Amino acid sequence: MIDASAFVASISPFIARTLEQQPQAIEWRQQPGYPHQVVLPAPENYLTLVQQELQQCSDEGSAQRQLRQLRQRWYASLAAADLLQQISLADMLRHLSATADAFIIAAVQWLRPRLTERYGELLDSQGVPQQLYVIGMGKLGGGELNFSSDIDLIFCYPEQAETQHPRRPLEASVFFTKYAQALLALLDTPTADGRVFRIDLRLRPFGQSGPLVASMAALEYYYQEQGRDWERYAMVKARLIGASEVAQQQFSALLRPFVYRRYIDFSAIDALRKMKALITQETRRQGVRNNIKLGAGGIREIEFIAQVFQLIRGGQQRQLQTQSLYQAYAVIKQQQLLEPAVVDELLQSYEFLRKVEHVLQELNDEQTQTLPDQDDQQQAMAQVFKVSWPALVDRIDQAMQKVHQHFRAVIGATDEDDEEAGELQLLWQDMIEDDAAVAILIDAGLNAASAQQMWAHISQLRQEVRRRGSGPRGRQAMARLVPILIEQLLAYEDAEAVLERVLLVLRKIMSRTAYVELLVENKGAREQLLKLCRASSWLATQLAQYPLLLDELIDPQHLYQLPQLADYGRLVDEYLLRIPEQEADLEAQMDALRQARQVLQLRIAAADISGALPLMKVSDHLTYLAEAIIAKVVRLAWYQMAEKYGNPAGQDSDNMGFAVLAYGKLGGLELGYGSDLDLVFIADADYSGVTQGPREIENQQFYLRLAQRILHLLTTRTMVGVLYDTDMRLRPSGKAGLLVTRLDTYAKYLAEDAWTWELQALVRARPVFGREEIRQQLIQLRLQRLCQKRSEDELREQVVSMREKMREHTKLAVNEQEFDLKQGYGGITDIEFLVQYLTLRYAHDYPELATYTDNIRILETAGQLNLMPTEQAQQLIETYIRLRELSHQLALAEQSSKTHQDVSAARAVVETAWQQWLAAKQG
Repeated sequence: MIDASAFVASISPFIARTLEQQPQAIEWRQQPGYPHQVVLPAPENYLTLVQQELQQCSDEGSAQRQLRQLRQRWYASLAAADLLQQISLADMLRHLSATADAFIIAAVQWLRPRLTERYGELLDSQGVPQQLYVIGMGKLGGGELNFSSDIDLIFCYPEQAETQHPRRPLEASVFFTKYAQALLALLDTPTADGRVFRIDLRLRPFGQSGPLVASMAALEYYYQEQGRDWERYAMVKARLIGASEVAQQQFSALLRPFVYRRYIDFSAIDALRKMKALITQETRRQGVRNNIKLGAGGIREIEFIAQVFQLIRGGQQRQLQTQSLYQAYAVIKQQQLLEPAVVDELLQSYEFLRKVEHVLQELNDEQTQTLPDQDDQQQAMAQVFKVSWPALVDRIDQAMQKVHQHFRAVIGATDEDDEEAGELQLLWQDMIEDDAAVAILIDAGLNAASAQQMWAHISQLRQEVRRRGSGPRGRQAMARLVPILIEQLLAYEDAEAVLERVLLVLRKIMSRTAYVELLVENKGAREQLLKLCRASSWLATQLAQYPLLLDELIDPQHLYQLPQLADYGRLVDEYLLRIPEQEADLEAQMDALRQARQVLQLRIAAADISGALPLMKVSDHLTYLAEAIIAKVVRLAWYQMAEKYGNPAGQDSDNMGFAVLAYGKLGGLELGYGSDLDLVFIADADYSGVTQGPREIENQQFYLRLAQRILHLLTTRTMVGVLYDTDMRLRPSGKAGLLVTRLDTYAKYLAEDAWTWELQALVRARPVFGREEIRQQLIQLRLQRLCQKRSEDELREQVVSMREKMREHTKLAVNEQEFDLKQGYGGITDIEFLVQYLTLRYAHDYPELATYTDNIRILETAGQLNLMPTEQAQQLIETYIRLRELSHQLALAEQSSKTHQDVSAARAVVETAWQQWLAAKQG
């Protein structure tokens, strides 16, 4: 007669180790009719036995030891009975599930008095002590646990309250978090005796980023508002462990509306098909072969088939609302949802594959479903099944082929479906491990460091999407969009940087489902999003701040087609005309203007980054757009003022007696994307009268309030942003001066009181709004002041002095590794000061020099007039353009004006000219 103990020890190193450590681990029944029969407790007795063991334990260390040793004894006995064919699969599953329940319930009970002694009792609203609810998921929930399985758990508690502690009461969430942590330490902490169970908590709400414990109300809200398809699938198996029948019924009622739809829900087929495709991708990525659980036709497919019918029809057929796979198939067979022969074949394959799974795991108490490739393990399994290894493998293959045929018939899968999701879609699955995600990105072509960084960004976004309520439709759209975008941007060398910018946009739109779906459905829009984000972080910020700009990505041809400069006024008007007449209030007009500016500026930027426009043309377009906006703002402000106060005598909307003079970049036709507007408001009207309206005010007061209204329209931040930041400090007397200056007062100020630096600023001044008469007066006034004769030495000294004061004010730090393109020695500002000096110095003799307000044409004129050598003028022009282009690129990247590029040759041109023209003359 074979020695059963020696046989199972030779098959299973796990049993051999257990018998060595605990020689009496397996109890054998030696009586007639039962030779070498393994003695097992009745499943209903496991809980009592665990409770008896824990009664002897006074501390956590002894409890951990007792539980682990007890688990080894029981599992060695169960493995021996299984290897000796002394227990059916159904009984084996019942024993394994019962032991897990017993360990969990007894541990929860043992911990409770220790926790309440420390933190106080926690009662519900009826004065009843609250329990820690442990929700068993997966095979544990279904009562079908395998031999070396992890157990999937979720923790919750009945309701919010506080512990009854005299000094430090705890909120229920804190108390039960400590409770759950203590339970995990008792069962899952590795010790010299191993673990009781590996516990997986990733199925809880919000996965690994979610709270460890939640109230029942929080669970209900989560599954109503946030629950996803895979969670419906998981919750089919959910079961409260050790709770009262009333609590179990309450829990089932909470989940039922989420898991089981009232109507026949065929969308479940597609959801499960995609889930299976993702599992297939993951096993393929990991190089997993011969996997009897996850492979084609494996255990998972048998489970999927049952759950398809449960999710589709469970809302109408309550008999399908069961955690048990066996019960589900019994209903499927009874209702003839599948042919009885098909159900029988599936269950036969299931029992055989589960038996193979158990034997695999019983060898070394390892959680594996992969057939061994080592000879000794293959021979051990062949001995258990009493066939040769090739014959066993052939039987397994036949069973899995049959299952896969049935799976494809039910799910509607094709060979192509396994590829549908693509590996990158795995990155959006909550259950994916960090190392697996990084491996996917490395396989896609990234180096390890970049893969780690990209995964950190993707994982964080995924968590944020879960926490933001965008509804099932929005979450599904994000689940489709993100993997597609990742796949597209992985073609870029700078994929990591581009991803950060794209995710900035996605964070702003993820709760606005229409925009997410736009990007899902419109390939061209996705490509433009990636192109713009790659080209400029500033553009990415704009798209994030103003998602309405995404509408412009739909038609790339329209996006890159710029209007004529003279058309900006008409285009701005069109945006205002889009407002329905009944909604045309001030706020709507302000928003429409902001939208017009953002959309038209985006089109300019798109043409800019595509290389279709040189820098000077970019500035021209931005300048004309700003002028169109200013003109519309002034007219809106006038209409509002006139409606309230009436027009000043002799003035109307066609003859306002008002002008806007632009300085700086706007005046010099060199506006950038984020440039302020330097403005001065000029009035040419009779201040002595009053307005002719229902509420008379003095004309002077009218123009002051008009200016205030203009600034309000320009600078107020609405939900759609601001129009332009505006600087009024260049008006006469600066901040101390009036907001609106009369034309004659302005002329007198320039003639008598203006400082040299104000005349330097005047070089770049030009009217951008006003009737032709007042515009011409301002142009002539500028020419008169610029063309005055000046002392060369005094002018040079004042220009150089002002430049030094500016350097001190900006506190320019000298750094040999980088150069400040604007303020550095030999930079942009030095060229501007040089141009201003030449204009103020020579315009008296050469008025042509004061004709233009932009630096390029002033330098061209200086060369044409032979004021400076033509070659020097051209070098300065080229240098100015080069430095501005670099500054422009940095601005698009949202970086400061400091560059690490070598611009020494350009600086040398500027410094040579500065020395020639502005260095003090030697006696």
